Amino acid sequence: MNYRSNWQLSKPLPLMVCLTVVAILGSILRAQDTELFRPDQSVLPTPAPQGAIVLLDSKGHQFLSMSGKAIDWTKDENGLVATKSENRVNHVVSQWHFRDADIHVEFMVSEIAEGNSGIYIHGNYELQIFNSYGKKEITEHDQGALYGFSKPLVNASKKPGEWQVYDIRFRAPRRDENGKITKTGSVTAWLNGQLVQDNTTFEEPRSVYHPFRYGTTDYLKKIWKEQLATQVGPVFLQDHGSPTRFRNVWIKPLDDKAILYKNDG
Repeated sequence: MNYRSNWQLSKPLPLMVCLTVVAILGSILRAQDTELFRPDQSVLPTPAPQGAIVLLDSKGHQFLSMSGKAIDWTKDENGLVATKSENRVNHVVSQWHFRDADIHVEFMVSEIAEGNSGIYIHGNYELQIFNSYGKKEITEHDQGALYGFSKPLVNASKKPGEWQVYDIRFRAPRRDENGKITKTGSVTAWLNGQLVQDNTTFEEPRSVYHPFRYGTTDYLKKIWKEQLATQVGPVFLQDHGSPTRFRNVWIKPLDDKAILYKNDG
């Protein structure tokens, strides 16, 4: 029997079957990605791995203010402390921009202002930092949430005053030449040794308070325009009125798109 000829003469698979196969393959790949991405969070601080770009350590940092100037957050031997502003828009933005990356952030929440802070990936998608210790009912506002998209799978929060850690695998959404999303992005996140987001997918940002839309600046407007075209952008550490402390922040790019952003005016 000529198997090749027989295959060529067979009818195409129905559309619903094709979509089902694609969905199954996608779920298998996502499960494999989560299984491979199992960071060891048992010992802190965690050394940056080979190939990582260090954004904050005991020697210094690579963050700017939202206007592209020097930051005014307090810096000491234990890292950076968020300094609040009147309208809670005193975020700091990384000078390194990336597309897909693993992101490591160690932080300590305060009891002041509910410990509220966050990690704005690409300025659009926030992994929530919050004093959620001991809460039985957790929501999209609690620590471990992808704010506006998905509540955490479990409450993995520690007490205020203890060092905590996020490891995040971020895959940016893809856009066409008109800026329209053609492929959803995804986030897998581990918090204090527990999986809190498992390949959570997202499209357009939902919050009007993220830095490209609330309290934005000419510096950020330029970054946002370029980000729409390239899907390459920074990470922000959030000011939300609480003196959250950060240390040992690094990214490990998953492709060759990471750049040290230069503001040419």
